[in-house]
Amino acid sequence: MVAIQTGKLYGIGVGPGDPELLTLKAYRLLQAAPVVAYQAATDHQSVARSIVAPYLKGDQIEVCFNFPRALDPEAAYELYSEAIKPIAAHLGAGRDVVVLCAGDPLFYGSFMYLFTRLADRFITEIVPGISSPMAAAAAIGMPLCYQNDVFSVLAGTLSAKALREQLINADAVAIIKLRRHFEKVRQVLSELDLLDRAKYIERATAKDQRIVSIEAVDPSNVPYFSMIIIPSKTQF
Repeated sequence: MVAIQTGKLYGIGVGPGDPELLTLKAYRLLQAAPVVAYQAATDHQSVARSIVAPYLKGDQIEVCFNFPRALDPEAAYELYSEAIKPIAAHLGAGRDVVVLCAGDPLFYGSFMYLFTRLADRFITEIVPGISSPMAAAAAIGMPLCYQNDVFSVLAGTLSAKALREQLINADAVAIIKLRRHFEKVRQVLSELDLLDRAKYIERATAKDQRIVSIEAVDPSNVPYFSMIIIPSKTQF
């Protein structure tokens, strides 16, 4: 019997927005891959592809897939499994596939949903990328935490009660997934007297990066790629 040679799956973190923050390894694999895949919302350009656009060769097969939002886990599972079938087909045909992921593939990244469905069928390698909390801290220009500080990443989708409980016990925090939850988060920060320490940033490191005071943010116009950073009180 002749063994069937399948392609290799690469999950590549392309960083937070600045194309120059792509790692050398990610660049090398991106240049070598015959197939480049990326997630994009319906009627929107892929953020991950836009980051690496200057490095695409033009002769590669591109696969755009969509992970529609679904609150029901069972429905989401079927939808996501269907969306990645073209990627599995390329791998099965022996073609390596690089999957682009904004930030880091395994830190709230879309690649996680491919990994859980394909890693047991195809050889898989993950290339980490610079994640948004690190990029935001650098853009704001404030150290996140020192020595034994506890650093937490919280989702703005948490209830106000859960946010309070987590914030009380953390020394430094990044709050993501703000969007329509921004006003709730701002209110909790106000109740805990954290507004003075908290910093708001949109699209860290990208050309349209924006840093403004939390009080000046319009809750009706908070983009997906936004974050609140609360750095440590510790100083050395």
